[in-house]
Amino acid sequence: MTAKTTHNQILFGVTGSIAAYKAPHIVRRLKQKNYDVQVVLTHGGARFTTPLTLSTVSGKPVLQSMWDDQNTWHNHVMLAKQSSLLLIAPASANCLAKLAHGQCDEMLYALYLSATCPVVVAPAMDLDMWKHASVQRNVAQLKKDGVFILEPASGALASGLEGKGRLPEVEEVVSFMEQVLQQSIQNS
Repeated sequence: MTAKTTHNQILFGVTGSIAAYKAPHIVRRLKQKNYDVQVVLTHGGARFTTPLTLSTVSGKPVLQSMWDDQNTWHNHVMLAKQSSLLLIAPASANCLAKLAHGQCDEMLYALYLSATCPVVVAPAMDLDMWKHASVQRNVAQLKKDGVFILEPASGALASGLEGKGRLPEVEEVVSFMEQVLQQSIQNS
């Protein structure tokens, strides 16, 4: 069975980074641009933003588990196949490691492994974490795997330090995602 896709179906993953506070603003901007957004929130992401906030701005229930409240299975394979693009913003260091190594302990990572659409990842973490050799190895592996990486911005960080590690502003995240989506459409 094949899944029909349009070019406006976005899976939006939110992981455990303080930058998750920008996630509702990203969803709102995507909705303003007429994208159909399905938010997928990791357990870590739920510590920084709420499913209620994200479902309110997306207009859809937020997926957090492979199972819903009625113990019904969410078909991650079909969700991934019906999507035009998977955007993960912010992507924590933990998220990057799981993506790079194929770990699949949450709904977001099952979707990533099932995705045949372009994947855009926007890392956000403290500057020393971003510079760490293991994080850079994971980023290099993801690039090698065909993932589009939107590098962190520089500026004031939640730790009080200054440097590279911030999630870029909403417009930059959305613009980068649209460039990747447009390129994908042109190549199909």
